Amino acid sequence: MQLNRKFIVMATMAAIVTIAVAFTTPPPPESIYKNLKILPKDISKEKLDKIMSEFKNALGVKCSYCHAKSQDTTVHHPDFASDEKPEKEIARSMMKMTLKINKKFFEVKHPAFGETGLQISCVTCHHGEPHPEEPKEPEHGPGGTPPPPPVKDKQ
Repeated sequence: MQLNRKFIVMATMAAIVTIAVAFTTPPPPESIYKNLKILPKDISKEKLDKIMSEFKNALGVKCSYCHAKSQDTTVHHPDFASDEKPEKEIARSMMKMTLKINKKFFEVKHPAFGETGLQISCVTCHHGEPHPEEPKEPEHGPGGTPPPPPVKDKQ
């Protein structure tokens, strides 16, 4: 009887501990990336690499176009966390603009980079150029309508 009671108490305690551990949530993993302001802080390396590759291809540039050179001479890649170059802030504002356009005009409910639902992206305007050309006026003037044909004289 005494052994049976000890077994029940131990089994109950083990069950309580198991349930308590199952319902506790681990702390969120610390992001390995510093200074992400538009992209999610918990983004995977593969997804971030894919997005950055899309940016490079869309603008025809390398990483160093937006990212400052590392101050550490032993490191052979840019300082990705640095905001030293103004191009990085321009890229952030362009990312916000693209997400806003997709949400407002194309009704993409939750636009995000690296997703297939985006209607427009960097390449839409840049076409592999870091500074896309300004749109040109149509040859036939503003408003999109050509001028009327010349009037023929009746003689």
